[in-house]
Amino acid sequence: MKYKGSPTFTHGQADKIGVLITNLGTPDAPQKGALKRYLKEFLSDPRVVEIPRILWWMILNLVILNIRPKRSAKSYATVWTDRGSPLLFHTQDQAKALRENLQKTYGDNVVLEFAMRYGSPSIHSVMDSMLQKGVRKLLVLPLYPQYCASTTASTFDMVAKDLSQRRWMPELRFIMHYHDDPHYIQAVADSIRAHWQTNGRADKLIFSYHGIPKRYLTNGDPYHCECYKTSRLVAENLGLNKGQHFTSFQSRFGREEWLQPYTEQTLKAFPAQGIKSVQIVCPGFSADCLETIEEIAEENREYFMHAGGESYEYIAALNAQPGHIAALTSLLAANLQGWSVDSGEQRSALAKTLGAEH
Repeated sequence: MKYKGSPTFTHGQADKIGVLITNLGTPDAPQKGALKRYLKEFLSDPRVVEIPRILWWMILNLVILNIRPKRSAKSYATVWTDRGSPLLFHTQDQAKALRENLQKTYGDNVVLEFAMRYGSPSIHSVMDSMLQKGVRKLLVLPLYPQYCASTTASTFDMVAKDLSQRRWMPELRFIMHYHDDPHYIQAVADSIRAHWQTNGRADKLIFSYHGIPKRYLTNGDPYHCECYKTSRLVAENLGLNKGQHFTSFQSRFGREEWLQPYTEQTLKAFPAQGIKSVQIVCPGFSADCLETIEEIAEENREYFMHAGGESYEYIAALNAQPGHIAALTSLLAANLQGWSVDSGEQRSALAKTLGAEH
């Protein structure tokens, strides 16, 4: 096997500490062709769809990719902005704010970038750029508060795949989850409080998380438990009792059973139970995207109001809110402890005594 080298390497190159934040990804444009490329990459991941590969290849390529891209393109068109995909520009804003915060402590010794698990910018391209800049210690933070094999572990797979092809690997640290991190819990609770101060409180606060097939839970995935723990901790921070909040799961795909209760069915049933006003927050999404803006803020609002609801409010994701950035900065700083950098001067001098040209 031929390993990737570093054409810009010199023995005197100063070491850097790298911080890579990642999110799921987004198509390049709200168009059928772009969606087909994106969905093919996303749905081909065996971590996302745990079905025998030959069977799934037939379903994906002969059915789904001939139907879903056009439909998904229409949905993306409803959330696309002058800045492009919401998930992309919110992640850009988060990276910019985190970079500025870390540089206050580490100066130019830290290189912070962002990448997407699927689509652009890819993990491979961003890691390549970071290592070319001298990153010799790398901290990876997937922006999924609750661990799930379909998201967090898939990100690790891609990072590991990239490093397996490199001659010189950096030291690696990987943050698996932060669902119960006190600063993250505080940021979510403060965001809800801010919404209450402006809009008052509804009959019920709903915590909605992206769903996964139920069999992933029965096979040992901790995602379900971590979602409920996040809900419990935020509710306790807000002083809510059990009757004042509810946890559900959204974004089902396919025919098999997913984690329940389903957000859609919950909202359709609430009005008949006397719950006429709801506020809904999605603590599993670090940035607003199609699933929060189109599915939760719009589509599910229609279900609730059509069923007899009177007031429906979506509480935006944390995005680049100061409290969120402070929480993530604290999380990164805690995981960077003990790391220092080498200026490269001593290494360069030693290398020259041994005959190195650069």
